[in-house]
Amino acid sequence: MDLIVLFFLTSGLFLGWSLGANDAANVFGTAVGTRMVRFTTAAVIATIFVILGAVISGAGAAHTLGKLGAVNAMGGSFMAATAAAIAVFSMTKLGLPVSTTQAIIGAIIGWNLFSGADTDRQVLATILVTWVVCPVLAAIFAAIVFKCVTWYLRQAQLHLLRQDAYTRLGLILAGAFGAYSLGANNIANVMGVFLPASPFTDFSVGGLFQFTSAQQLFLLGALAIGVGIFTYSRKVMVTVGKGLLPMSPVAAWVVVVAHSLVLFLFASQGLEAFLAGQGLPTIPLVPVSSSQAVVGAVLGIALLKGGRGIRWRVLGGIGVGWVVTPILSGLICFIGLFFLQNVFNQQVYRMVSYELTAPALAKIETIDAPMQKLRDLKNKRFHSAEAFRAALEAKRGSGPGAEARILAIAKISDITIAQAGLERLARTGLSAAQLQAVRRLSGRKFPHRWMLKDALAKESRAWHAVSDAKRERLHNRELDRRLDMVIRAFQP
Repeated sequence: MDLIVLFFLTSGLFLGWSLGANDAANVFGTAVGTRMVRFTTAAVIATIFVILGAVISGAGAAHTLGKLGAVNAMGGSFMAATAAAIAVFSMTKLGLPVSTTQAIIGAIIGWNLFSGADTDRQVLATILVTWVVCPVLAAIFAAIVFKCVTWYLRQAQLHLLRQDAYTRLGLILAGAFGAYSLGANNIANVMGVFLPASPFTDFSVGGLFQFTSAQQLFLLGALAIGVGIFTYSRKVMVTVGKGLLPMSPVAAWVVVVAHSLVLFLFASQGLEAFLAGQGLPTIPLVPVSSSQAVVGAVLGIALLKGGRGIRWRVLGGIGVGWVVTPILSGLICFIGLFFLQNVFNQQVYRMVSYELTAPALAKIETIDAPMQKLRDLKNKRFHSAEAFRAALEAKRGSGPGAEARILAIAKISDITIAQAGLERLARTGLSAAQLQAVRRLSGRKFPHRWMLKDALAKESRAWHAVSDAKRERLHNRELDRRLDMVIRAFQP
């Protein structure tokens, strides 16, 4: 691996450190603030379970974040992560539990604006909605759990020492679950921007399991989070544990449980598959703000008690931090990209072109879009999503629903199935049937990603998408991940 690649990855490690310094407070802040758990114990448990959550369950939220903006050059990934880390670190210095999610999303949008890349409006809208739903849901969970726990304690009439021991154990268990959920949901904030330009390749560990490129990045990021927990999280833990609302140990446990449940809901691919299999609406897999979740949980308990004791000035400061963080991160990223490209001569994005080729126009005919005016754009090359979108709007050839699909169909990938790429693919986690299907396409060229996908599906059932509700989301998402692996192997 080149030294410049290692240098670029340090920004992700810096962001991971910042997340550990800031967001560990959301897992163990109330426990440490009420002095029920020692800081060292909390730091060790949080680090172990953050790593497990990131490596085992981090892929779901990262997939959605990648749709918002696919940062396709290591220089751009470096700057996006650096901008988010600076924004988070600045707020951490002030002792405010800000949102790492908001910081990285602000940075990605800054990169999109600089590079002319398309910002998926539907994905952005979904993420913005979760910024409202997340604290509200945490408040509801906290109020329900708090009511149930206090009722049980009144009925059980436990001795104070036994109740204290149970509460301490409960805080540790809830903190472990919270740390796992934090790693699963928020590792996308740390390393998600590096996934499209990842320098790693999948490999097999003793033939027992596959260690993917994404998991390798997530492991690095999780280790950085652990370092941040140990070195700099104590101050923010005190702010969360004492600054917003004085809490009893039982209330502290409820806050951690409610916060952890919210993060888990928005990161669990298993839960998503179960709900889809039952024909129920699924919960979007997006990186949500653990800071918003814990503040929402604290407020849920406070409002249940009539709102007494809330320190509104502290809450106001936290709210200001939430507003400022994405704006600050986006500005830092945009300005930093300019200097990185024009002063240091680094590639911060790869140009992505769009063209309505004859196959693309034929494909578009299958969706609901007026075709006559679109044909006026046939074989015209556009060198940014922004320029192509403007041409589509000028021709009035697509409605809001079809526009994103037209962009995806017209995107130029220029894939040539060559021998060198086949050799690289042999060392990845593709199945034998999938590899054989790729080999049968040797020498062929595909201007669009979807054309390669269709050709592979014709060659082998191993590349078929499924429509079975119980398997559709997970199977097709994994299929897309493997297709991206193939494309990376054959692109310069």
